[in-house]
Amino acid sequence: MSMDLWVIVTIGAAAVQTVRFMLQKRLRGLGLSTAGATFSRFVFAAPLAALGLAGLMAVRGEALPGIAPAFWTHAATGGLAQIIATFATVALFSERSFAVGVAFTKTEVIQVAAFSALLLGEPVSAPGMAAIAIGVLGVIALSRPPGGWGGMSWRALGLGLLAGGFFGLSAIGYRGATLQVASEDALMRALLALSCVTMMQTLAMAAWMAWREPGELARVARKWRAVLPVGATGMLGSAGWFTAFALQNAAYVRSLGQIELIFSILASVLVFHEKLRAAEIFGMALLLASILMLVLLI
Repeated sequence: MSMDLWVIVTIGAAAVQTVRFMLQKRLRGLGLSTAGATFSRFVFAAPLAALGLAGLMAVRGEALPGIAPAFWTHAATGGLAQIIATFATVALFSERSFAVGVAFTKTEVIQVAAFSALLLGEPVSAPGMAAIAIGVLGVIALSRPPGGWGGMSWRALGLGLLAGGFFGLSAIGYRGATLQVASEDALMRALLALSCVTMMQTLAMAAWMAWREPGELARVARKWRAVLPVGATGMLGSAGWFTAFALQNAAYVRSLGQIELIFSILASVLVFHEKLRAAEIFGMALLLASILMLVLLI
């Protein structure tokens, strides 16, 4: 039952995150800096996550569950890593097409498998590694620029690898945080961890922007109507990821979450009118094979 649930929740989170990336990409056209567009990801998500947690506690008639001291280390590590990864991802959008920019960040999958074993003591099985490897090949095919790798932007590659590594660390941090909450309810553990993480992220980014880009906070506030959907979809997507992390090994969750890349390619074609290449079709086929292996074998 839990396996089926984590699969459904992960696919839903990937779909919502694709929408959030599309909305966040459009924020760059509103005159917001990379920091401002990144901050928009958290500023409305934090209160929405807290409201979700309060609502769940009220419906269930339960008190706030206890948390172990290690919770804060995992939550802070995951939250900081996600901020850095989101900065790099937003910067990527100005370097390459929407789909290829997201593709570079998917190098996180192989990294999170190693982090999972080293930091949480949760190794990946042989069938799981095979599925992850096929997915990585799919990402490589999807990432290949139209003119070949020779014309590739090394800055884009560096930003993608940086984003992938820190997204991997954030996944491990969030998985670790959910494991430190004294509750059998995966949704309760997820929303508690998400509420704490997004609040820390909002405060940390607000302080940093007040120091480095004081005018940007006011610009984000003035664009609140455009920013609110980013925060709302960010909160919904994160709630899905956190719930999946509470149910399953982070490496499997992030590997299955590569279906987001297929969603982003469809968005590129249908919304941003970018052309679909043969390499992308081949890459999507490999990703689908990887996803089927994860669903059927794990």
